[in-house]
Amino acid sequence: MKQFRIQFVLIYLSLSTSICFAQNPLNFGSNIRTADPSAHVWEDGKMYHTCAEYLHFNEYGTIQEVERTDIGVGDNLTMPQLEPVKSGVYKWADHPVKAGELRESREILEGVSPHFEYLKIHATTQFPGAKPGKAHANEDKEECIIVKEGKMKVTIDGQSEILEAGGVILLMPQQMHSIENIGNSNLTYYVLQYQSKKKMDIERGQAAGGSLLLNKDSLTFKRSARGGGIAYFDRPTAMCERFEMHITQLNARGPSHQPHVHDETEIILVLSGETEMTIDGKEYKGAAGDFYFMESQLLHGVRNATDEPCSYFAFKWK
Repeated sequence: MKQFRIQFVLIYLSLSTSICFAQNPLNFGSNIRTADPSAHVWEDGKMYHTCAEYLHFNEYGTIQEVERTDIGVGDNLTMPQLEPVKSGVYKWADHPVKAGELRESREILEGVSPHFEYLKIHATTQFPGAKPGKAHANEDKEECIIVKEGKMKVTIDGQSEILEAGGVILLMPQQMHSIENIGNSNLTYYVLQYQSKKKMDIERGQAAGGSLLLNKDSLTFKRSARGGGIAYFDRPTAMCERFEMHITQLNARGPSHQPHVHDETEIILVLSGETEMTIDGKEYKGAAGDFYFMESQLLHGVRNATDEPCSYFAFKWK
């Protein structure tokens, strides 16, 4: 009887270990997929185990914290229900800083939107000398990355490019990529990650040009009566029927245009100066590093709040 009990315990421990550390890709729901099956690093930056442990990873695979949960072996694991992203202003100074080894990050927003079942924006700063993140691919999410400051080396499927402030990456799903600070100052960049409510269409994204890397200096600034602007792209992607992005510059106090509505959800990222925004009858203010988020079909309009120039990225999608 004693020998039988020992064998039973060994079998149980073996099964538990297999559940916790199996190397096969796992899928516990539409919002939890492994980006690196060998390391169990999930796309949402977290690891989920059925051995009653929840491991929180940073984007480079280093364990930040271990939190015990009530999850038992064999329990069904699902992501918490995400709330809709609220229209309004998201201020740079309000986002807590999470420090790592020669890097830091800020979580800006996360939730669902009229067109996306998953939407997240975060900012990462790599200090000089920081090791590049491990190359990885997003199985079913697309990304738009904006360089805030510094000098970035980005490698996508083995091909590298150098981007500086104002540079933009439109990254298709399922492409291996990594980012490295190759400058002598901080590299800071925003990452917009999203998953459409409609079926992902890789072929549509590839037909429209695939992944895209743009340096601000390579684009044309077109002057206007109020200032001017730079067109980045206006095209379909794997996740969007239309994704449009541009920079607007306003040289003096006043609006870029009259308040309006459209089907697309829109984000404005302030690059310089002081701005004001009306969204659905509410007033907001934003400066460099702040985001405005406008849901589809909400009346909105942005203005330069001073007589000094201001500039901002505007990007919208459906």
